[in-house]
Amino acid sequence: MKMKKRQIGNSGLKVYPFAFGGNVFGWTVDEALSFRLLDVFTAAGFNLVDTADSYSKWVPGNRGGESETIIGKWLKRSGRRKDIIIATKVGSEMGPGEKGLSKSYIQRAVEKSLKRLQTDYIDLYQSHFDDPDTPMEETLEAYDQLIRQGKVRAIGASNYTAERLSQAVDIGRQPGYPRYQSLQTLYNLYDRRDYETNLEPLCKKEGLGVLTYFSLASGFLTGKYMSEDNLAGSARAEMVRKYVNERGFRILKALDQVSKKLNSKPACVALAWLIARPGITAPIASASNMEQLNDLIDATKLEPDHSSLQLLDKASAY
Repeated sequence: MKMKKRQIGNSGLKVYPFAFGGNVFGWTVDEALSFRLLDVFTAAGFNLVDTADSYSKWVPGNRGGESETIIGKWLKRSGRRKDIIIATKVGSEMGPGEKGLSKSYIQRAVEKSLKRLQTDYIDLYQSHFDDPDTPMEETLEAYDQLIRQGKVRAIGASNYTAERLSQAVDIGRQPGYPRYQSLQTLYNLYDRRDYETNLEPLCKKEGLGVLTYFSLASGFLTGKYMSEDNLAGSARAEMVRKYVNERGFRILKALDQVSKKLNSKPACVALAWLIARPGITAPIASASNMEQLNDLIDATKLEPDHSSLQLLDKASAY
């Protein structure tokens, strides 16, 4: 494998540039298939699995924690804990009064995550959403305690605005507070404006790792939603609808051109574009079957030439 590991900020955590998105575990993927996907993902040499305590609470009958539970069972069965970087999140609503980034809530939530994951430490613990009701100092204090107890190795932020992330990083410079080492953010060929305009300059300046979610725009960039008609019956129809427009189709056309040129698939090219972006540590993408996973693995082997990247940049210009 030609890939090189990339460090998440200054955390010392080194990962290959593709993270498996655990949002599908306990949703569109059952436990048995989850195990097989994780086996293939790690056998191909990858090591970063991203999840959250709230995955997959949105599924009727689920309570949250399903994804972490499946990953925990797999970790125990595989004996691969030391080889794997587990990134999970806290703060998303788990029940009445069970959300946010207060010190007392983080202390309760981390124990539940550790139990579900069947591990005594989390590699990257991320604030799922900003919590304006809790002082940032209190949140970072809670994380500092967890790091000193050996329960967390590094911390990251997710879904923060540039202004709030900048404030958090400033507080993290002060003695007694740990520093966010990464940002998890929405970024793909279609959703470029907010990250590139506001967040990218800050992440580069502060040396933060960047993990991108919805890296394939909820599946739109795979090219399987060429019109409104294709959305019928899709689990992601509502998420994809916003991409079905002139700019979206222009991006798909460019992806089609480049994938033919590189003898690849649109999804692979869309992911390869992200991997090639300076400052991106790893795109997160999920797969709900083996074919999708193999495509994602193939994406990491693609090396789009300068003219291909330019074509994609131009087609997706905002």
